[in-house]
Amino acid sequence: MSLSMYQASVAPLGRGLGILSSLLHKAEQHPNAAALVDARLAPDMMTLAGQVQRASDTAKGCPARLAGVEAPSFPDTEKSFADLHARIAMTGDFLKNFNPELINGSERKLIAFKAGASTFNFTGETYLFTFVLPNFYFHITTAYAILRHNGVALGKLDYLGEL
Repeated sequence: MSLSMYQASVAPLGRGLGILSSLLHKAEQHPNAAALVDARLAPDMMTLAGQVQRASDTAKGCPARLAGVEAPSFPDTEKSFADLHARIAMTGDFLKNFNPELINGSERKLIAFKAGASTFNFTGETYLFTFVLPNFYFHITTAYAILRHNGVALGKLDYLGEL
């Protein structure tokens, strides 16, 4: 049995959002939780909120681009854990309600988009495996690192999620 584009994209993106939400729930128990939303690892890196926003954007952009439909647009205005959880939930809802038939068969579809001054050109398969998944996990990993660096009691199993 072969793996479909839907299974290779929406399933891991949805699971990753669930893990990200769990990390945030643990962070909310930290004595200095309110300050964590604006925490960052280095001055030139995004804050925790920025990491969640980019993970969300990557997750919703993937099936939308593969299907050739518009992704929902969320303003980057999250200032609290409640805001971040709401964004993750909206992104998760978009993924859960996505029709697999719109994505399946998109392996060779041409995907082109601009990011800043750059234009990226991919096939659906290379977009998913060389851009989306690495980018998505980068932002979840960085969110984990921000929280861990600021004293949130997290371990590798928190990052891996339920196995």
